[in-house]
Formats: sequence, structure tokens, C-alpha cells
Amino acid sequence: MISPTAFRIITADQRLAEQRGIKGVLTGISGIGKTSQLWTLDAPRTLFLNLEAGELAVQGWPGDEVRIRDWELARDLACWVGGPNPAMRADQTYSSSHHERVCAAFGDPSVLARYDTLFVDSITVASRLCLQWCKGQPQATSDRSGKPDMRGAYGLLGQEMIAWLTHLQHTPGKNVWLVGILDKRLDDFSRPYFSLQVEGAKTGLELPGIVDEVVTMAELKTEDGQPYRAFVCTTLNPFGYPAKDRSGRLDTIEEPHLGRLMEKIRRPAGAPPPQLDYSRPADATTPNTDTAKGA
Repeated sequence: MISPTAFRIITADQRLAEQRGIKGVLTGISGIGKTSQLWTLDAPRTLFLNLEAGELAVQGWPGDEVRIRDWELARDLACWVGGPNPAMRADQTYSSSHHERVCAAFGDPSVLARYDTLFVDSITVASRLCLQWCKGQPQATSDRSGKPDMRGAYGLLGQEMIAWLTHLQHTPGKNVWLVGILDKRLDDFSRPYFSLQVEGAKTGLELPGIVDEVVTMAELKTEDGQPYRAFVCTTLNPFGYPAKDRSGRLDTIEEPHLGRLMEKIRRPAGAPPPQLDYSRPADATTPNTDTAKGA
């Protein structure tokens, strides 16, 4: 029998009154200044989850920090800040029993109410910590030979990383920004493309579908060739950078200031975002299918 509290209709007024956090990925090449975006955030209201030990760029930043050096702590922190997942069994990670255990170890999660934003630097290192942990699990050992099974390790890696990222994405009422290094690679036809630097293919492929925003911090050039840094924010961009904007409020190129970017995403209710343009360009041409088939 379904509990009377298991299902309810949320009215439009209730939905509009909810405090929603922005969940996003900030990516860019190494050294472009991703970690330095902490300086653009409200320090007393931001918690820095530091996995990289690369805080030299923000030395003197007056905010709070948690240092993470192993995968178990990364999972426990995600459970602590995100709360229990009612879909999980008692013996599973992120379950109510897991949440009770980490609350007993870390304290009452109400202390997190002082923070509006979690800045996680970086998912690149998180994937490495996760892979190291996965290599020590039973799934990473062959039942037949007893030797290490990397296919099993990478399969577990994908499950663990997606579960961790999804749980952080469901953190109620807080902004969560996941920082990651961007790689430039070549495909089989020597064409360049960009991808997030993470261990295993599953995480990089599925992450854009989990978060609301994917922002690439890139070096662009003016018409006269002068370089400048900017945020590339929309999927359709001329540079080929990974980007995504669920809010519909961002331009393709925005100034590289994460604080002001979030202010723009939080446009006041009643001001709808620009709608998608479904019209066909006037100069669009129809390809010759017969020629294409012959080619």
C-alpha cells in the first residue's frame, strides 16, 4: 500500500517559491584559472571541497575548506551534505543508515546551513581516488584466476562516480560546482575535440546529462588577435568546447566571473528565459541525397 505522503502534487506557487541550487561543471585546460574562481564567490557562504591540494592559487582566500584524500571520505561527505537517498537499501551507500553513520562522525549537518555554494576541486582527482579504491574491491579480481581484473575495476568506477555525482546533484538548496580539467584530443580522423579529463569513459559521457550547467573557461582572441579569458556557456558554440545551459539565460560567451554568472542564471521569477529558435535559417540548403549516397 502506498503511503499517503509518498505522492503529492506540487503547485506552481510552491514550485516557484522553492530555493533551487545551481549544479554545474566548470572545466578548462590546466592553469587557465579555474580554482581562482573561488575569489569571485562569497567566501563566508562557500565551502571549498579540496581534492587537488592545489590551493596555492587561492592562498589567502578567507573561506572554509575540507581536504579530501581518499574515496571513502569523498563518499561520506557527499552523503552528509546531500542527505539520505530514500531509494537506497540500508546496506547501500547514501542510504539512511549511511547518513546516520556519517552524521555521528561529522556532526549535525545543520552546520552546513551557513553555506550556499560547494566548490569541488576537482572531479579529475576524484576519479583517480575512486579508481584506486575500486582496484582493491572484490569486483576488480577475477573469480577464475584470482588476478586483477581491470574491466571489473573500471565497471565499478563508472557506477561509483555516477552515484557520487548524482547524489551531489540532488543536494537540496545549494549550488554545487564541480571543477575538472579539459583535454584536447584527436579522433580517428585526426580531428581535434575536447573532453573532460576523468578516469573511465562512463563518467565523462554521462556527467553533462546530470548537471544543469557546463561551462568551459577558455582563452579566446579578439579580432586583432589579443588573447582574453572567457566562459563558453552554450552547446552551440563555434569553438567546439563542451558547454550547456539549462537556464536559457546565458550568452555563448560570458565574462569569467562565476559569482556574476550565477546571478545571471538566477534571473527573477517572471522574466522567462529566451526561447529556442525553431525557425529554419533563410540561407539553409537541402543536401542532394542522391549525391550524398553516391559519395
